[in-house]
Order: sequence, then structure tokens, then C-alpha cells
Amino acid sequence: MQTIKDIIRESGLKATPQRLAIYQTMRDLGHASADAVEEAIKEKCPSLTVATIYNVLESFVNVGLLVRRYSSNNKMYFDVNTYEHAHIYDVNKNSYQDYDDPELIQLIQNYMASKVIPGFNIKNIEIQFVGTAL
Repeated sequence: MQTIKDIIRESGLKATPQRLAIYQTMRDLGHASADAVEEAIKEKCPSLTVATIYNVLESFVNVGLLVRRYSSNNKMYFDVNTYEHAHIYDVNKNSYQDYDDPELIQLIQNYMASKVIPGFNIKNIEIQFVGTAL
């Protein structure tokens, strides 16, 4: 099994203590905003600022270790799971949960493969169900 250090190095980034701590925190949280990462990491790394955390998260997005997601209220979250999957977003808790349904993903991809949107090139399809937990 790969270590966090190996994963970061293989992405082409230096495995600094800050990057190691932030990526481990993201692995623990799954989906999080920069503010949530700061809250979760502040006891281990009290000197990390939100700006530094945000910059590290963005560097992880740039090399494919994280994916950027936007909530229905347009807040930015980061997702440690980079494979194709849908999300359930709870508006009351402002939280994401993965929803794995390969059949749904394939159905939408097949449907959109035969469609042409004039003047637009689809790069990615994101599925997000927005609601409240019961």
C-alpha cells in the first residue's frame, strides 16, 4: 500500500510536512472546504493559515490528487475521491457524501455522447443530488 508521502511524490510535488498533513486530513475528511481542513488540522499544525491550506489544496487539484466541487450555495469543496461518482449534498449540514452508481454514470455518459450542444464542448459531467437528510 502506498504511503501519503509516495502518493504526493508520484504526483510530482515535494512531500513537505504541510502537504503531508493536509493530504492526510483530506483523506480523513473525504470532502472538505479549506476552512474545514484548517479546523481539523489546527491542533497538529497551528501555524498553517487558511491561505496556505488553500494553496496546497489547489496544487493537489492541479496534479489530480483532488477534485474541486461546488455546493448549491457556491461554496468550494475539495474531494479526495477522483474517480467518477455522483454526490449527495445536504443543504442543512452543508456536507457531501459520495454516491456510487456506475449504471447511472454510464447511462448519462451514453446519452450525452449522442448529443451536440452548439458552441460547447463537454469536458466532464458532474452529478449532484441536492436535498436534506431524513
